[in-house]
Formats: sequence, C-alpha cells, structure tokens
Amino acid sequence: MSYTGPGFEPPPSRRSRSRLLTVALAALVPGALLGWAVYAAVSGSGDDGGAAAGSAGASVSSGSASSRAPSSAGSSPSDESGDPDGGKPSDSAASGSPSDPASSSASSGSGPLKGKVVVIDPGHNPGNFRHTAEINRQVDIGTNSKECDTTGTSTDDGYAEAKFTLDVAHRMRELLEEQGATVKLTQDADRPFGPCIDERAEIGNKAKADAVVSIHADGSGTGNRGFHVILPGSVHSGAADTRAIVGPSRELGERIAGNFVRVTGNAPSNYVGDGTGLVTRKDLGGLNLSTVPKVFIECGNMRDSKDAALLTSGAWRQKAAQGISEGIVSFLRG
Repeated sequence: MSYTGPGFEPPPSRRSRSRLLTVALAALVPGALLGWAVYAAVSGSGDDGGAAAGSAGASVSSGSASSRAPSSAGSSPSDESGDPDGGKPSDSAASGSPSDPASSSASSGSGPLKGKVVVIDPGHNPGNFRHTAEINRQVDIGTNSKECDTTGTSTDDGYAEAKFTLDVAHRMRELLEEQGATVKLTQDADRPFGPCIDERAEIGNKAKADAVVSIHADGSGTGNRGFHVILPGSVHSGAADTRAIVGPSRELGERIAGNFVRVTGNAPSNYVGDGTGLVTRKDLGGLNLSTVPKVFIECGNMRDSKDAALLTSGAWRQKAAQGISEGIVSFLRG
C-alpha cells in the first residue's frame, strides 16, 4: 500500500544518523532498547533478513526479552502460503476462523490478556480486484471522501499484499489467543470484497477493542526499504474525532515498532519517518474514524527485491507476526 496522499505529514528535517537513532531510542519503550542496540550494531541495513536479531526473539507471553527460538530462517523466497520453512499454515480453515469477521475467534480461556479485545485488520481483500466498481465507491472519512478500499500492491513475482496481510493476521491471532486475548479479524477472505475503510474502523469501535492494528505492505520504489508504523494525527472534522486516541495510539505504535525491530532484526523505513519508523497521518479513514487505539504497520516494501524476499518468506512472516504481537502485549500490559 503506497502512501503519498494529500494529508501526508512530511517527516522533520533530516539529521545525522546517530542523532536519529538517539531520538528513536528515547521515543521507544524500555523493553525495545535491546532491539535498537542490535539495529545499530548491524548498521541498520536489514540486508541479512533479520538473522542477527531474530535469534533473540522474545516470547509473546511476557513482552520482555526472554528468549524463544524463532522458526528456521532457511525459507524459500517464493513461499506464499505453505510453510516448508517452519512457518504455520495460513488458510482460514486451518486457523478456525469464524464466518463473521467481527465475531470472536476461538475461546481465549485464561492468560495475561484475558478480558482484552484485539482487532486485527488485514489490509485489502484477495477478491477486491474482481469488484472494482464496489471498491471504488467513495466513503466519508471525516476530512474528505476516499475509495471504499483498494486492491493493494504485490511483489514483482505476483505475491499479493492481500495474501500477505491475511497470513500475518492468522499468525498474530494464534499468538495473541495463547495469551488469553479475544481476537477479531475485520475480514478473513470470507466476503467477496472489502470491507470498506469506514466499516473496518467501525468493527474495531463496536468491539470496544483495547487495540487495533491494520496490517499492510507498501508499494514504494525500488531501493526504498524497511517498515513503518502509521499513527493517527489529531483530527476533528465531520464524523472523525481522533483527539482521544492520539496518545494511546502513539504508545501502541512505539511499542510495536520497538518490538518489530528487536524480533525481526530489520531496520525502520529509509524513505519515510526520518529513521524512527513512525509516521503520523491525517488522511486515512481507518484511523480517522477509529474511537479506539489503532495504528497501521507497513511491514516492508513489496516493490523492492530485498524486502520482497522477506515478505514472501513464511519464517520471516512468523517473526513479523511475533514482533507486532509482542508490541500489542507490551501495550496492553502497560
């Protein structure tokens, strides 16, 4: 998903790399400091697919730096849904998803997140390309109108963003349910298209979610690499009023960014966010219309071959799901 909309807030003026990392360290939660230190140690290139830091991936159960061995890193770059490299199955039937994406997933039982509701919003829908008229319909996002949804992007080899987002969502759901959370998905390829961006926000609102994360992968130019977390800006216009969620959403985003670096070993975006991995936006309906803490994460750039090799790896997607989930756990446990 490419972000160059009219409401894009450009990052602050560029400073030296050492000062950028200092700012990032100060902004992120203490539990993520180890990840940033690892990032600095490996020069922040992320070219090794996270091998350096991935082996120190922490268990979701604590949100701390306690060790848990990740899946094998020997993955096939062309892997799309099967998991010969140690990843877990991504199909809806295997994951036991309900037919109603807004309904609760399997009984959460007990755990540190018992009583907490997490909504995962897998960006786009694999069937959107068959319903161009429907997804091009304009919907109100408070500040203006935007398309109901888009098809999303893909790698040069045709691995679709919509397939990526569902796979990561399934992995996250399993990890978070293990901690006792009630997990809801906005869609699970169980509808022909959508939902529209306003409905995606409404699903989180109606669920009274404690945290909502929208999963994406970017479609920027070659050479643009890394992840970034998108935070809601302060908006009060029409149906949109984000003032109450700006603070907690920033905290959620910071914790996700820090844990994503630590678990995957991959650097923040080199093209937005000024090296912090954090970007504030006021033109995204999914954020503008949310009344509960919510962020987007662009896990990497599908149009760059090096990032694409990670995004198409089942083992790396497991790390990505773990990093995002641990950020959510850290946020919910305070």
